[in-house]
Amino acid sequence: MSDDFIDYGKLIDDAMHVIVRKALQRVSKEGLPGKHHFFISFLTNYPGVVISDNLKQKYPDEMTIVLQHQFEDLKVTDKRFDVVLSFDNVKENIGAPFDALLAFADPSVKFGLQFRQMDEIYEDDMTELEEMTEAIEKELMEDLEAEKQDSKSKKKSSKSKKESANVVDIDAFRKK
Repeated sequence: MSDDFIDYGKLIDDAMHVIVRKALQRVSKEGLPGKHHFFISFLTNYPGVVISDNLKQKYPDEMTIVLQHQFEDLKVTDKRFDVVLSFDNVKENIGAPFDALLAFADPSVKFGLQFRQMDEIYEDDMTELEEMTEAIEKELMEDLEAEKQDSKSKKKSSKSKKESANVVDIDAFRKK
């Protein structure tokens, strides 16, 4: 990316990472207050993500975890978080850099963040959809143009028929 370009999207993501980090740091020190609980979605194949092979098989691309009642050993640094969660009564170490986050939500207060990576994941799908839409529009325009041409041809041929139907034999008006 060019040095003369300010990537505001990245700046916003960085600011949102600070919000998530501060919320997790508070919970790591004091526990979850009231009815707060977090849904955290992240890319499982992002560099630095720590999950077991078993979880990696179940969630090859992305995973959402819930921090509510049963989590342990939440550790938060400037760049990542790590936590122990139970899956099918098996304790699993899970860790992710903040850059791997796709979404963070606290439904108890109707708060949520969606990170730019989520948009990038679906960007290819959107590009494909836009290309398909353009192709369909082009085809419809060609069909419409063909219909107009057909309509003009039909009008011309019906005009010719009308004109030929209006041909009068001049001999009928000649004096004999």
